[in-house]
Amino acid sequence: MADKGKKVRKKSASREFTEAIVIAIIAAFLIRGLVVQAFKIPSGSMIPTLEIGDHILVNKFIYRFREPKRGDVIVFKFPGDEKKDYIKRVVGLPGEWVEMKGTTIYVNGTPLDETYTRYNHGISQRNGFRPLFVRPGYLFVMGDNRDNSRDSRSWGQLQIDKIKGRAFLIYFSWNKHGDFTHKVRWGRLGDRIH
Repeated sequence: MADKGKKVRKKSASREFTEAIVIAIIAAFLIRGLVVQAFKIPSGSMIPTLEIGDHILVNKFIYRFREPKRGDVIVFKFPGDEKKDYIKRVVGLPGEWVEMKGTTIYVNGTPLDETYTRYNHGISQRNGFRPLFVRPGYLFVMGDNRDNSRDSRSWGQLQIDKIKGRAFLIYFSWNKHGDFTHKVRWGRLGDRIH
């Protein structure tokens, strides 16, 4: 039997709106902190895949469900200074042999088909490297702009537990050198990162 003496207070529309906004802000911070994080590309080491001024989203949750794969573009704590974040592409996985001859990368003796790389033609100081073994718990990573990237060739293999996440989307792109009407690279907005 209902208690006729109790009154139900109805929330005002403004209070409901305020509560919805607060919940949305809290949810956004939780998602940002746990699932997705935004980064800005400051250098040309990943050209042509990523341009200077690209703003990207990184999935921080994916590697809780699967291991990194060859070809993943990852953001990680730089081994030389963990306050800095770097972005590179996974080339060698744990237990594999990686070698570079000229502009070709070989994994376990098989050449990789890398359509995303860029090389400066005519460069004279390019050096390959002999086969090296990727240790368990580590990755061999490289920038797509191979002649302009500090990567595993210079600072060594990357510990998998230093990965922050996998880059998956360009949500904004800004060309600081373009004229006013061409500052925003409209054609890059919403591009998936492969």
